Amino acid sequence: MPTRSNPRVGPMTATHAPMPRLDVDALLDDPRRRIIVCCGSGGVGKTTTAASLALRAAERGRKVVVLTIDPARRLAQSMGIEALDNTPRPVPGVSTGSTAGEGGSLDAMMLDMKRTFDEVVESQASPEKAQQILNNPFYVAVSSSFAGTQEYMAMEKLGQLDKDARASGRWDLIVVDTPPSRSALDFLDAPERLSSFLDGRFMRLLLAPARGPARLMTAGFNLVTKAVTTIIGGQVLSDMQAFVSAFDTLFGGFRQRAQRTFELLQAAGTSFVVVAAPEPDALREAAYFVERLSEEQMPLAGLVVNRVSVQPPVDLSAAAAMSGYEKLRDSSDDASRMAAGLLRLHADRRLIVERETRLRDRFARAHPDVATVVLPALPTDVHDLDGLRRIGELLGA
Repeated sequence: MPTRSNPRVGPMTATHAPMPRLDVDALLDDPRRRIIVCCGSGGVGKTTTAASLALRAAERGRKVVVLTIDPARRLAQSMGIEALDNTPRPVPGVSTGSTAGEGGSLDAMMLDMKRTFDEVVESQASPEKAQQILNNPFYVAVSSSFAGTQEYMAMEKLGQLDKDARASGRWDLIVVDTPPSRSALDFLDAPERLSSFLDGRFMRLLLAPARGPARLMTAGFNLVTKAVTTIIGGQVLSDMQAFVSAFDTLFGGFRQRAQRTFELLQAAGTSFVVVAAPEPDALREAAYFVERLSEEQMPLAGLVVNRVSVQPPVDLSAAAAMSGYEKLRDSSDDASRMAAGLLRLHADRRLIVERETRLRDRFARAHPDVATVVLPALPTDVHDLDGLRRIGELLGA
């Protein structure tokens, strides 16, 4: 994620294809905007983007809570959240004394996937039933490591925060950093994936009744049970049966809350900010996500293209620089060889900038209505609030 400004940021936003500008400050200042979701494939800087947006909104007068998923350690420390749990806590050092930021505040939290799952169970079941589920080894495995659980619980926590915000008035803006998934679409697909697993044929088979018409199936069911026991072990199967039996009464609530959160993501007060790096895979994921948001009728604010290479200050083409390099590289003169090395570096940088520009142009031609903001690649990581402020300034510049 970028961490330092560059005076040549301006020209980077101009490409051959028209790219409408994403007005970040207008997005943050709009009182109707209650939720901003930062999404994209893993490793593109979603966490720092979300934190920067949240800090900028707070210092412009909004009461903000930011839900982070997997912040870098130094970034977590800079926000005072290295020891935080599932409870939002105030971030120290936020400047809200100016006229523009009067009344603003910033709370931050890190998603505890298992704790969020536990809270759902505890809120939906009697104390005895909840404890039975929480102590079940199969539940521990599902709540801690099942594919899609983190994405599902991020949506679950979003729903809880929105409910708390409306009830208490503590926050008027929620900024969400989505999990570092392989695919950007995992965030939207996770609830259905987890629901399908819990509602699948195998899980239902484990609940096959022992009386009535099901008696006709007893022999076949026993054969299946014997085969599964041979594969995974009798204790594991017993744990699975106990889990499904106890969890069955809660399952309808999971589906209902997932549907409510999905509707919340479609609401007019929600905006998605897609974050991508200027690389083929990341922009391809961003394109898929933009199209999916359109299909699901979810509001897209725009695209942040992160870590974009900065144009060299010298107006010299890559071809000319390489020509000079070829002439000077075998020179016996130290100064000439040093100049050759600099020319080679210049040529490489120009080629990288040209490649990234082509990729951004391709995206802009395919999605001409997507508002975009470009952030330069900077030499060090963000590790304090000043770094987050600078990113916010670049986003709103």
